[in-house]
Amino acid sequence: MDFTILNKQIPPPDSEAATRALARWNNIAKPTGSLGQLEDMVVRLAALRSDEDVRLEKRAVLVLCADNGVVAQGIAQTPPEITATMAEFIARGRSSVCCMARMARADVLTVDMGMFRRVDAKGLLDRRIANGTRDISLGAAMTKEQANQAIQEGIDLVRCCKNQGYQILATGEMGIGNTTTSSAIASVLLNRSSDEMTGRGAGLSDAGFKNKKTVIRRAITINKPDPDDAMDVLHKLGGFDIAGMCGIFIGGGLYRMPIVIDGFISAVSALAAARLCPAASSCMFPSHISAEPAASLVLSALGLKPLIDAGMRLGEGTGAVAVLPLLDMALEVYHELMTFADIGM
Repeated sequence: MDFTILNKQIPPPDSEAATRALARWNNIAKPTGSLGQLEDMVVRLAALRSDEDVRLEKRAVLVLCADNGVVAQGIAQTPPEITATMAEFIARGRSSVCCMARMARADVLTVDMGMFRRVDAKGLLDRRIANGTRDISLGAAMTKEQANQAIQEGIDLVRCCKNQGYQILATGEMGIGNTTTSSAIASVLLNRSSDEMTGRGAGLSDAGFKNKKTVIRRAITINKPDPDDAMDVLHKLGGFDIAGMCGIFIGGGLYRMPIVIDGFISAVSALAAARLCPAASSCMFPSHISAEPAASLVLSALGLKPLIDAGMRLGEGTGAVAVLPLLDMALEVYHELMTFADIGM
């Protein structure tokens, strides 16, 4: 996959549409800029879509499910079987993100990117690359060919959603061990100590936390990823969920589809996408600041500020879905509030 060519294919934001959207905000009968980041997001949406008449009527959260071979090193308190179990619950509409998505009027699209076992559940999309990745503490997680395939699957998911009329997508994931892979990637791409970039995930004990940091250090030492080559980092240290979400962000740029970042794991995926295709950054929209310690550093590297700070760390796309009602409220003001001209000012 030639990312230089892909990057050139991504259209730049439409500055004229952004100017018209900003003018609309400034003509609304309220203090200028008083909705802060919500106004900025609407302007960015207008620029991405080349249309100041911003509508987000059809939306979905893509939950990418994958397993990670590094769980063999005891880096998670939860057994790896939980990935497939939760994927089935999500596909059947019986998980946290499903409850929240119903309130936010978003469809939940569950995707098998490569779990240890197949799940027979209606609505589960099969984009399997392999039966989980290899153990990153022993060698590369996947081949470059597999990483390219996972990225392409992510791009294709965006294309399919665009063809089905979706206007905004949120990212989500399910995969035991994926805070380990994410921390490893973030450490290399941001040139930071792996200990600084590593959190307790779903709540590791002190001993488990110490082991997790040791395993990540070992993975980086053994694989020797090139920090200036995001693909090298991704295929050596990543997961199929992260590579797939990386493709979703690149697809967002290619198809002018706004993509909402969830927490730490999807933010790391966005960072990898931005390194591979810098123009794809135009489609990336923040949601919340994850409780993972490195989350703020990753968002800062992307030049993004979160809208929500609620200490969330559930995953599944819950943080990304939580921001959709805020956007709905902003758009209600944007479209429906009277202008200064309407009140004779």
